[in-house]
Amino acid sequence: MSIKTPYPVITKKVPTFYFIGVTTAKSSIMKVFPRWMAALGREEVVIEGIDHAIHDDAEAYRATVAQIKYDPLSLGGLVTTHKIDLLEAARDMFDELHSSAQLTGEVSSISKRDGRLIGHAKDPLTSGLSMDAFLGAGYFGRTGGHVLCFGAGGSGKAMALHLINKTNAADRPARFVVVNRSAGRLESMRQMVLSLQTDIAFEYIQNADPQVNNAILESMPEGTLVVNATGMGKDTPGSPITDRALFPRRAIAWEINYRGELDFWHQAMAQKESRELMVEDGWLYFLHGWTQVIAEVLHIPIEGDTFDRLAEIAEALRPPLIYTPRPAASSLG
Repeated sequence: MSIKTPYPVITKKVPTFYFIGVTTAKSSIMKVFPRWMAALGREEVVIEGIDHAIHDDAEAYRATVAQIKYDPLSLGGLVTTHKIDLLEAARDMFDELHSSAQLTGEVSSISKRDGRLIGHAKDPLTSGLSMDAFLGAGYFGRTGGHVLCFGAGGSGKAMALHLINKTNAADRPARFVVVNRSAGRLESMRQMVLSLQTDIAFEYIQNADPQVNNAILESMPEGTLVVNATGMGKDTPGSPITDRALFPRRAIAWEINYRGELDFWHQAMAQKESRELMVEDGWLYFLHGWTQVIAEVLHIPIEGDTFDRLAEIAEALRPPLIYTPRPAASSLG
């Protein structure tokens, strides 16, 4: 089959769903996906990982999008880590961008409908479903906690958008502090927030020094939601804070990943009792993220009992997450 494109396109023999990430072979989805397809009656669909370097060349991202766009049996895919970079590189290759993708400047879902390539940003929905599950109704009104988000990439922007759109004032924090190493991502979030109406006070801090991050963390009020959305501890080594950082009392520490070294999660676990923390990982985010994109790509609803059934299947394959004590942090009170 001859396809007029400057990029090599492989004609697939079976329906293929792509996972576009960094270390895709290590993800639980590679074992979970076939079982999910069996449960959904779509056993013919296979998953294939495409690994890109972080902030890869634009042409590499365009080649990946071309494979999905031009091969009939390449159904679509899920994008992690590269959500912003991929859209910046290949925006012109999409026939349609959902309003979520236009507003956030990212795509996490690539799908096709009637021959048209469509990009969605599912993170505002999927991060919101995950966040709402552990915050409960009226959390910020009850506690007076703020939000401190390390990382201004796709997930950080999605969380900000989700909270901005909350209609009940008690579900919105008075203040959202975002810290990022590079200025570009902060400016992108700032422009998104400026385009919306919100009573949340946003603060943007460019910083790469974990000692400074420690001080920012320690300045936050009791009950603050502290998020590691940097990719550190999974895609790159380390944590945005050091083992000496002190969490606010009764804070919620959310590591949005579920696999990797997860240094931030271990740092929070070391203070769980002494600081009365709630510590969350990214497993529920993983489940919502994948099921929402699969629903979009395969054009099938996944909610309610269907979601619960898929979650149960995945739970049996969930990698163990075992806390390893970190002496420096556990000695803090």
